[in-house]
Amino acid sequence: MAHGEVLEFEEYVRTRQEALLRSARRLVPDPIDAQDLLQTALVRTYGRWDGIADKSLADAYLRRVMINTRTEWWRARKLEEVPTEQLPDASVEDGTEQHADRALLMDVLKVLAPKQRSVVVLRHWEQMSTEETAAALGMSAGTVKSTLHRALARLRQELEARALDACALERDDARRAHRRDGREQERCAA
Repeated sequence: MAHGEVLEFEEYVRTRQEALLRSARRLVPDPIDAQDLLQTALVRTYGRWDGIADKSLADAYLRRVMINTRTEWWRARKLEEVPTEQLPDASVEDGTEQHADRALLMDVLKVLAPKQRSVVVLRHWEQMSTEETAAALGMSAGTVKSTLHRALARLRQELEARALDACALERDDARRAHRRDGREQERCAA
């Protein structure tokens, strides 16, 4: 690669790195994995930078490389997770409702297959059109629409299930508190 193109790539990375990292964070839930994903995509793109004729499409090219890389990682992963009946509580560091909603959404996105997750991220977070999403993922617009429909239905189903679980936990807590209060009243009366 010519010296001028190296400088052009460095400038591109410097100006776009935050936006690209946000895209990576939407594709993988762990922040460290997102950084690794972006770094891997940048390394792969660096070798082909001179082949990108229209540099205004570099973001789309890099997002595609990130999606392909994430899919490779997903396929190569070993099943190291042990399923449990109880999901761990998601921690929210700043306590604001917006961040809690975002954390919940990121957690819920994990239930989607990689293809569905990619379509949801590109259409709703990256705000790409159906045609742009189809081009970025190498599928037809109809496939994007049907995949998005199924993915959103699955997300709704998961959110409803979690809401029902939360209500059941609240009822159980209220029953326990009521029983505890009754026992305390009996002790005081005796």
